[in-house]
Amino acid sequence: MKTKLFIKNNYILKYIEVIAKKNEKVFCVIDSKIKIDLKQIKQKNLIIFSIQCGEKIKTFNEYKNLSEKLIKSNVNRKSALIAIGGGTLGDLTGFVASTVLRGLDFYLIPTTLLSQVDSSIGGKNGINTIYGKNLLGTFYQPKEVLIDISVLRSLSKKEIKSGYSEIIKHALIKDYSFFCWLEVNTKKLLNLDKPILEKAIYKSIMIKLFYVKKDEKEYLLDNNSRAMLNFGHTIGHAIESHYKYKKFNHGESISIGMIAEAKISNYLGLLSSNELKRILTHFKKYRLKVNDNILKDKRLISKITKDKKNFQNNIIFSLIDKIGSSIFYKKLDKNKVYKILQNI
Repeated sequence: MKTKLFIKNNYILKYIEVIAKKNEKVFCVIDSKIKIDLKQIKQKNLIIFSIQCGEKIKTFNEYKNLSEKLIKSNVNRKSALIAIGGGTLGDLTGFVASTVLRGLDFYLIPTTLLSQVDSSIGGKNGINTIYGKNLLGTFYQPKEVLIDISVLRSLSKKEIKSGYSEIIKHALIKDYSFFCWLEVNTKKLLNLDKPILEKAIYKSIMIKLFYVKKDEKEYLLDNNSRAMLNFGHTIGHAIESHYKYKKFNHGESISIGMIAEAKISNYLGLLSSNELKRILTHFKKYRLKVNDNILKDKRLISKITKDKKNFQNNIIFSLIDKIGSSIFYKKLDKNKVYKILQNI
């Protein structure tokens, strides 16, 4: 992975100007909710597309619309594409960048905590289908990622907590000391204390990069697999799909998924009851989502079986055997998963 990463403060406009000076034509795709005035940049080769974002943009139609806008605007191999927004915009724009003219230089400026610590790192791009999330996509690394923490001040507490779900996930799967640090510093983090926020973002990125470098295209079937990053996501993605991405945001769904999968880890004798209690205590203290009635509904199993990691009729889980340690678990079929969910 050759992506350059920058963590800065109040740097977005200057950064885009630098990219514009280095490329023949630069297309900026920005979430319409983002309050950044790109017209302050005086480069004449800058073309701006504003999109109303959300999970609803990860569709065939939006992929077609954005691709055809670029082609109509005479995009060429010396053009660059910049995405300024959250994870859904990054997913869509990255997919477009990887396929238009068989690949354009792609720059990411994630503007949510969730995208800064998770989706902007690692080169996964894609769109959803009626059968599930991210079933169409590519592995295509951005040339650079700019993480500017100044944009986080405009986010709601709900959105900050959504991003925090991925931060705590990274600690749970890989770094016990990071989890202990979060137990002490989460209140400051959620209040956007700058040094605490910068450290949490950096630690999260380093954990994600560990797995991406080991297994960029998710081929491994062991504890170094990139699939470890999916702790909480097998169930979390199924919850999102069941509710058509309306009842919960991504972080809330993953939060419920992590607790469910921690309970599965405990049920299978992998995670101690004391550590499960410690995890639950932390989630409840900061009012992260921990449960939903759909967990015991058979309809959820049909969504789980559509997960792209599954093989040989088994549902693949990334589970934890202690705080800070995860394992690749491939011994559960759908009937066993349903039974466990009834008993946790």
